[in-house]
Amino acid sequence: MTGPAEPAVSRGVLFDVDGTLVDTTYLHTVCWSEALRQSGHVLPMAAVHRSVGMGSGQLLDRLLGPDRDHSNDSMAIAAHLALYKQFWTRLNALPGASDLLRACSVRGLRVVLASSASEEELAALRAVIDAADTIDVATSSSDADAAKPAPDLLHAALEQSGLRAADAVFVGDSGWDGEAARRADVAFVGVSCGGTSSAELAEAGAVEVWPDPADLLAHLDQSIIGAG
Repeated sequence: MTGPAEPAVSRGVLFDVDGTLVDTTYLHTVCWSEALRQSGHVLPMAAVHRSVGMGSGQLLDRLLGPDRDHSNDSMAIAAHLALYKQFWTRLNALPGASDLLRACSVRGLRVVLASSASEEELAALRAVIDAADTIDVATSSSDADAAKPAPDLLHAALEQSGLRAADAVFVGDSGWDGEAARRADVAFVGVSCGGTSSAELAEAGAVEVWPDPADLLAHLDQSIIGAG
């Protein structure tokens, strides 16, 4: 006599959004550079770009130092948001973004947006991706105490989607995504469309790196996502 069947194990893919599914990394770079200039800090855009993907507070700590005068932080954060909002109606999904989400969903994988954007910003990003019927869970900044590179956001995404870390893959475009994945014990797949090189993503722990969502989709069966 056999016992009850073991319940099927759910598998899923967590996706960063900015720079991974939507082409925003360089817009954030320009907007942060201008916001910082308005606060009296003129920094090379290359330095700003390397910090995009972190939470606002971590980004300012990295660029201006943790021991700085924090009195202008809220002004810089508000200026960045105001500048960035001007681009919301002109945002573009990265090649293959919506098709990749659909392909994962068709394979029975849970599709999770692990974003640290505000709920308002996330709504704009989701509209650009245009794949609402494939998305099982989407996190926002309100779901985590600390933004990437802390693992809080991935922990929240796993909990809300009912996934175990061992049964999930996180797709992201920055070294900060890689660090968050490592700290959450989730396998990391990199895409270099956010401007971080394949070598840097591999150094950050990516088990594989693809140029963009379209290339990952084209090789999905060879990826750890499709291969299981």
